[in-house]
Amino acid sequence: MIKKYILPCLLILMSVVVSFPALSLSISEAKQRGLVGETLTGYLAAVVKDNAEVNALVNSINQAREQKYAEIAQSNQLKTEQVAKIAGEKLIDGAKKGEYVLGINGRWTQK
Repeated sequence: MIKKYILPCLLILMSVVVSFPALSLSISEAKQRGLVGETLTGYLAAVVKDNAEVNALVNSINQAREQKYAEIAQSNQLKTEQVAKIAGEKLIDGAKKGEYVLGINGRWTQK
């Protein structure tokens, strides 16, 4: 029953965090360029570590995601980590061809 409410909330969350206009590098562009990728934890990670703009994007997106996950978790009587994990699975499943995802083995894989 709880998952029934989580999915619509996660879809809204994904649509919100996909476009983050405050930064000059968008999440879509960063994914297409192989600079960032999705993880099973529900958070974005930098594929390329030594890039201040990428790191700023990752931090900004992850802060927004954590806040949204906490809201969803509270309204569904779950832990934030549970919601983040569900979102992570959906974000990885929804990754486009050529985008990077972090596997359970700790290695980046291109879809």
